[in-house]
Amino acid sequence: MEGTKKKVVVAYSGGLDTSYTVMYLAKELGYEVYAACADTGGFSPAQLKANEENAYKLGAKHYVTLDVTQEYYAKSLKYMIYGNVLRNGTYPISVSSERIFQAIAIARYANEVGADAIAHGSTGAGNDQVRFELAIKAFAPDMKIIAPWRIWNLKSREEEIEYAEAHNIPLKINRETNYSKDKNLWHLSHEGLDLENPANEPQYNKPGFLEMGVSPEQAPDEPTYITLHFEKGVPTQLDGKTLSGAEMVAALNELGGKNGIGLADIVENRLVGMKSRGVYETPGGTILYHAHNKLEELCLDRDTYHYKQQVALKFAELVYYGQWYTPLRQALSAFVDSTQETVTGDVKLKLYKGNIIDAGVTSPYSLYDEEIATFDEDEVYNQADSAGFINLFGLPIKVQAKKGLTYDK
Repeated sequence: MEGTKKKVVVAYSGGLDTSYTVMYLAKELGYEVYAACADTGGFSPAQLKANEENAYKLGAKHYVTLDVTQEYYAKSLKYMIYGNVLRNGTYPISVSSERIFQAIAIARYANEVGADAIAHGSTGAGNDQVRFELAIKAFAPDMKIIAPWRIWNLKSREEEIEYAEAHNIPLKINRETNYSKDKNLWHLSHEGLDLENPANEPQYNKPGFLEMGVSPEQAPDEPTYITLHFEKGVPTQLDGKTLSGAEMVAALNELGGKNGIGLADIVENRLVGMKSRGVYETPGGTILYHAHNKLEELCLDRDTYHYKQQVALKFAELVYYGQWYTPLRQALSAFVDSTQETVTGDVKLKLYKGNIIDAGVTSPYSLYDEEIATFDEDEVYNQADSAGFINLFGLPIKVQAKKGLTYDK
């Protein structure tokens, strides 16, 4: 029987799914539950205290907060910025990059306490189950995994709410506002309810919907100027003030949020085969991606810059699919690392009503030479040289034409 292994670590966020998991394992199956909240910067001290109190009310015998914020930034988010890694080419990778490092922390803790199993609240129709379990396999390959949505025949979140109400468990949700949300240092995601229909406009101006900022319509009428300094691809200063990685993201979240920056509404292709719709708030991450890319435009040679764009697509796919601990991801990280040696300089931006407007970029490693690029008279670029270049560059086309192999005429 499932209850024969008594000690289980539950990846506990305090939300509906993980609360239900703690309750059911403790009350129905008789497990000794270790509730572990892997914090990647999305919880306030008050929320963490409430999580601890609620975990014990739900039936947990032990509770712990695992702070992985710094590790998450240093080992994951840094590379998302380095590589300009965007999902669907539109939003900074968030949930997927977070889940991997939460699962790693959970697996380490499970090994430490000698757990018989790890449980998570991911649904059987989503991507998170894959991300959690691939990371667990890397750190606890023989650990039993309990996934309630797959093995307990759950039909809907409504069923979980009814169970909680029947056991007098106070959950801060209701049937009308029960969006599936996830928050960390990097972002806040929204899924479910009216968002499940892509024809519905997200209610950005509805009080309480946005949590990290405001809609562009509600942003100030005056722009906000900021200057970011990068050292070898790493954002180190904001308006002359030195900040750690996590501090930088937090500061830019505040500035970006106030100016309506970083809202993304996308229909994704899930790993499990279906399409899903989500709305994301990533104000700080959106600013960092924009600024970093602007600096790379100046400092990287053409071929490296273009190849990085191709690598970003594959990198995003590997992270999204939870394939962090794979030889290919490690190789791509090494490549991205090697491209950042000269990505140093200052990027000035204007934030205005949801827009990020370039306001100047400088670097000691700039490959832009005004004397070469000028349309005015110069002594560096001989425009007559271009004739020979065009003749050689166009030689294959000329040969095909002479052979009658031209197309689309």
